[in-house]
Amino acid sequence: MNPRARQPIESPDQPAAFLLVSPCPHDHLVLAGILKGPDWQCHKSQGCREALELLERHPVAVLLCERDQPDGCWHDLLEATAKHAPPPSLIVYSRLADEYLWAEVLNLGGYDVLIKPFDRDEVLRVADSAWRSWKRRCAELAAAQAAIAAKEQPKKLVSAA
Repeated sequence: MNPRARQPIESPDQPAAFLLVSPCPHDHLVLAGILKGPDWQCHKSQGCREALELLERHPVAVLLCERDQPDGCWHDLLEATAKHAPPPSLIVYSRLADEYLWAEVLNLGGYDVLIKPFDRDEVLRVADSAWRSWKRRCAELAAAQAAIAAKEQPKKLVSAA
């Protein structure tokens, strides 16, 4: 097996993995402090390229991404993660979060927008909601895959006879 291959999601009950994408170490420090806990783990990335490399190796439930990156933007991460099943929930944050950014993020498939400076309770509420949404999508995907497998099983038995 390729050691760099993305590890499968074993269960939606596994600890939530968050990926914090920002060139600002202070954002990493603040967000990791807010999201600190036994059920949540945080990975950190300085930009889009590093985030994409990490996403290829580790399942991530929620991306928290600063709007502006030195090597791309949140659009790039949203597009790149669309191939993941299920894709992580994307939360964009910015000091300049306005109605336009909210509309753009939500219309393109992002989960939510946070305003800097961060409000602890708001970050926890949005992150928890995004994580639960991802868990629900994992369960739906597993149920759909099981239903497909169950429908294919009789076909295999009939064709073998």
